[in-house]
Amino acid sequence: MSFTLASPTDVQRDLAARAKARRLALGFTQQAAAERAGMSLSSLKRFERTGEVALSSLLRLALVLDALGEFGHLFEPSEDRTLDDVLAEGRRKRGWRA
Repeated sequence: MSFTLASPTDVQRDLAARAKARRLALGFTQQAAAERAGMSLSSLKRFERTGEVALSSLLRLALVLDALGEFGHLFEPSEDRTLDDVLAEGRRKRGWRA
C-alpha cells in the first residue's frame, strides 16, 4: 500500500494486516506473539482488528516479528533543496548537433 493518499486509519489497518500476516508466516499464535512482545493478548487482538496500539507495544511486536529495522527510515531528514535546485532539474539540457 502506498501511504501517499491514505488516511491515518487506512495506514493503521494496513500495518495491522501486514503484522498479522507476518505473525502467521512466522508461525506465532496471537498468545505467543503477545507474550514475546510483552503485551496483553487483548492488546494484540485489538491491534490486529483495528490498528490501534501503543507505540511501545508496536515496536516490541515489530522486534518479535523481525521488523524493527523497518522503523529506521520513518522520519529520515529530507534533502534540503532550494527553488533554484528544483528549477535547474527541470531545464532541458541541449547537446551539440553534428
